[in-house]
Amino acid sequence: MSAALTARSFADLKPLRRALQQAAAQEAAREQQRREAQLRAHAERHLFQQTVGPVQPLKRQAARLWPTPEPPEPLPMQRALDEERVLRESLSDEFDVTTLLDVDDQLSFRRPGIGMDVTHKLRAGHWSIQRQLDLHGLRTDEAREALGEFIRVAHRTGLRCVRVVHGKGLGSPGRTPVLKSRVQRWLVQKKEVLAFVQARPLDGGAGALVVLLQPGRRRQAD
Repeated sequence: MSAALTARSFADLKPLRRALQQAAAQEAAREQQRREAQLRAHAERHLFQQTVGPVQPLKRQAARLWPTPEPPEPLPMQRALDEERVLRESLSDEFDVTTLLDVDDQLSFRRPGIGMDVTHKLRAGHWSIQRQLDLHGLRTDEAREALGEFIRVAHRTGLRCVRVVHGKGLGSPGRTPVLKSRVQRWLVQKKEVLAFVQARPLDGGAGALVVLLQPGRRRQAD
């Protein structure tokens, strides 16, 4: 091979060498950038440890299952409030009872459809008195609420015959019974009441009423 041909061949390889050198330089620069990026990432990951010193990682604990307590049974507060409201509204002092009372030697009351024999038997003691409510010493509002509650509970527990003591008014101004007419008025308004009569002398006489109630759903022993 001639000298001229050899020189031309080397001249043709120079661009190739330059290209290879440039590629190698670029690859070296990229490698340097990757190493620097890895160092920065490592430094960032360990920044907290480098700042505060060695730390001990928390041990991973198994998830705990806390038992859910059963909710308490709801208190029937609304029902109690409703019953109290109905009780207050159902017994009115403005109710006219005079037309419903049997006017005889002793005033008495019986529901429509109830024969006079019922009041006769009630007055004669045909039904034994099972419970008693004494209203002595109570104010009008207290007596009204006590009477309504007494009749309601007596009917629920299956009682048939009860006595309500309202007093003869001997200690009242003018010696006039304050509660007597009110108790009659309230009892007439109670749907549980079938009839009532003035008590016999041995059961309280003019100071008490003997009340016959509708049959309840269940009975309670005396």
